[in-house]
Amino acid sequence: MSNAPANLRYTKSHEWVEKLSDGTMRVGITDHAQGLLGDMVYVEVPDVGRDVKAGEECAVVESVKAASDVYSPLSGAIVEVNETLTANPDSVNKDPYGDGWIFRLRPAALDEWKKLLDADTYSGIAAEGH
Repeated sequence: MSNAPANLRYTKSHEWVEKLSDGTMRVGITDHAQGLLGDMVYVEVPDVGRDVKAGEECAVVESVKAASDVYSPLSGAIVEVNETLTANPDSVNKDPYGDGWIFRLRPAALDEWKKLLDADTYSGIAAEGH
């Protein structure tokens, strides 16, 4: 079973969101998603300053098996990207909830956070193979 930390929120499309103390949100793909994709070979991060809508494609992860879009879980502005993924895309495999984060955004509306899945709900979806 894949790991889904209880302090994070999740999407059905396998992104995780961490609420940071400065009000921004850190985003990456889940342990389940990286496990399905396999060894990462490339990560395309969004542009800093870009405004995104919840559910919008904003990044791409490529593995030896496939390329997959990463969707923004929340509407807001991209304020930082994980530049280290350019040289070390395998960080997504090794530490998906730590060094493998993809971008950080300032949310436009905090009510979207409440609509994201908790760890138990997400784990049930992942276990069903969705």
